[in-house]
Amino acid sequence: MSAFADGSCLLAGGAEGPAALRPLLGSVLEALAGGAGARGGPLPSGGPGAVAADVRRTVREVLPERGSGAREALDALVRLVARGAADPADPLCAGHLHCPPLALAVAADVAAGALNPSMDSWDQAPAASELEALVCRELARLVYEGAPDEDPDALVTTGGTEANQLAVLLARERARRYRGGGAVRVVCGANAHHSVHRAAWLLGLEAPLVVPAPRGVLDPAALEVALEQTRGEPALVVATAGTTDSGDVDPLLEIGPVVARYGARWHVDAAYGGPLLFSERLRARLAGLERADSVTFDLHKLGWQPVAAGLLVVPEAAALRPLDHRADYLNAGDDTEAGIPDLLGRSLRTTRRPDVLKVAVTLRALGREGLAALVERVCAAAERLARMVEADGRFELYARPPMSTVLFRPAGADDATVALVRRRLLAEGRAVLGRAELRGRLWLKATLMNPEARPDDLAALLKLVHDAVPEGRR
Repeated sequence: MSAFADGSCLLAGGAEGPAALRPLLGSVLEALAGGAGARGGPLPSGGPGAVAADVRRTVREVLPERGSGAREALDALVRLVARGAADPADPLCAGHLHCPPLALAVAADVAAGALNPSMDSWDQAPAASELEALVCRELARLVYEGAPDEDPDALVTTGGTEANQLAVLLARERARRYRGGGAVRVVCGANAHHSVHRAAWLLGLEAPLVVPAPRGVLDPAALEVALEQTRGEPALVVATAGTTDSGDVDPLLEIGPVVARYGARWHVDAAYGGPLLFSERLRARLAGLERADSVTFDLHKLGWQPVAAGLLVVPEAAALRPLDHRADYLNAGDDTEAGIPDLLGRSLRTTRRPDVLKVAVTLRALGREGLAALVERVCAAAERLARMVEADGRFELYARPPMSTVLFRPAGADDATVALVRRRLLAEGRAVLGRAELRGRLWLKATLMNPEARPDDLAALLKLVHDAVPEGRR
């Protein structure tokens, strides 16, 4: 008997599940369209107060005594979230590494949610667990293409933060096993992602030793000085291939030999830049990456996947053994000996979604060439925007974009004006731009993640920025 007030079928799985889902998905699509139409731009206007008021007015009761029925609830709340969304599919929504997901990846994610495999034991996810193993090995081979190791592997993560945490954990456990202690010292550039510092804190390690990055990238000479300070203790050097602020890539070819000379471990956070490897034309920007002991790779950035779709990649599957863990109800020893795959060491999480399905569908549908084309397209759009900024005397360009991020600011504006312009565009719902403080100045950040953005969209973005500068500050 249904628990819904309108008598809708409860379950999405089984032979009858698709029939139950079909009308509900129709309701979702109508609500998405209606919400986007009501929003009418890249984000809702009015700022946080207006959005909060709309949410409270629409929801009224979070847990009513009697439910309203499946279709009414879907229509009301999906429509609410859609009209109050920051929509990364809008070319004027360019503030963050927040991609517009591919429609086929979203469709695959619906299937994953309906089937609901839990990736912590084989008997909860027979086919999904094998698919994950195949996809992880293939993407690991992409990262370590041409490297001498023949057994690369990867773990699926929720994103770059979890992958970076796992990399630090593996370095700590290796130090415990081979050096007789666990006090590994993390060494990273001043440009490193905040999750590197958080990982050290979470694992009870000393705060990372921060290496200067005066040009926006880790300086190899300064790294050598830092590693001199760590002589006699195990160290993990963390480099970045695609900084969050500017998309800069550390000089990996120069860093690798320095790390090797001091016997340190090396992790590269390529959450942003990793998908450049799909492109034969762009992959040279990551030359040297294949020498790293671990790599963060994220497909909910330049892979156009719904969150979450991260990976930690290693050149040898054996490097993941410190994560082995036993829980008799999930991976009993005799079951493993009998040939049932052991999945518990594939993550620090227990229950986790089959995020691999949407990734696998995308890889099969687009292939390496198709993904390369998307990556190349957004990088080309960034180059185009940078040229437009340079040619327009009303703006100042920070630097040529190394990937798909462009930093610029209104010419002659002070930092307070730059911050005001960004907040004004947000409050009016006209555009989403990020902010980055580099070289002692504040810059507007356009992170171009939409491969369908046109030159007219870029011109419109620049006009919005110029028009948002208050009179008297232009």
